[in-house]
Amino acid sequence: MSAARVLLVFGRGVVRTADAWELTPSSAARVDAVVRYIASHASPVLPDLSRPRVIFSGGWPEASTGAAPPPAGEREGDLMLRAARAAGLHEHADLYAETRSRSTLENLLHTVEDELLAGRAFGPAYPLGLVSHAWHLPRVRFLAGKVLRLRGAALVDVPATGGEDYGDRGLLLAARLGFLGATRGDALLRRERRMVAVARLTRQVR
Repeated sequence: MSAARVLLVFGRGVVRTADAWELTPSSAARVDAVVRYIASHASPVLPDLSRPRVIFSGGWPEASTGAAPPPAGEREGDLMLRAARAAGLHEHADLYAETRSRSTLENLLHTVEDELLAGRAFGPAYPLGLVSHAWHLPRVRFLAGKVLRLRGAALVDVPATGGEDYGDRGLLLAARLGFLGATRGDALLRRERRMVAVARLTRQVR
C-alpha cells in the first residue's frame, strides 16, 4: 500500500483549564499518530515539492450542545497544529489548520471549502491519509465517500492510540440512514442539523 502524502487529522475536543484551552487526551493522541506516521514514512531523497501536507481539522464539537466556541487561536485545529510544531513536525511536512468545523462531516466539507486539498488527486497510488481512532475511522471513511468520492484504497487509515475508547457504531448507523441518497454538501449539512435537533429533543424528553 502506498504511503499517504496528504493527511487529514480529525480533532476530538478541547477543554478549558484554569488559564488556557488544551487538547483532550484523544485529540493529543491523534497528533502523536500523525507525527509517528510521517517519521516512519520519511524519505530524505524526495524533493521539497513532495513534502507531506498535514491538515488539522476541528473547531469545537461542543457546539452541538450549544456551547460557545473557544477564542480565535484556541480551537481544535489551532491547538493540534501548535502541538505538532512543538513535536517538530513542521520540519518534515507542511502544516495547515481548519478551525470552523463542529462535526466530522464539517471537517471534510470545510477542508474542501478552504481549498486545503486543492491541486491534489487521490487514488490507490496517492491515497489520502485519515488520522483518527479506530472506532471513528469507519464513519470517517463513509463520510469521505460522500464528500470526496474517495473509497477503498484511495484512503489510508492512520489509527491513533490513547485517550478514550468510544463506541461509534450508533453514529455510523445513523449516518448511513440519515444521509441515504444525499451527495451534495448543502443537503448533507441540512440532514445532519435535523439529526442533531432530533438528538437534542430526545435528550430533553429523557
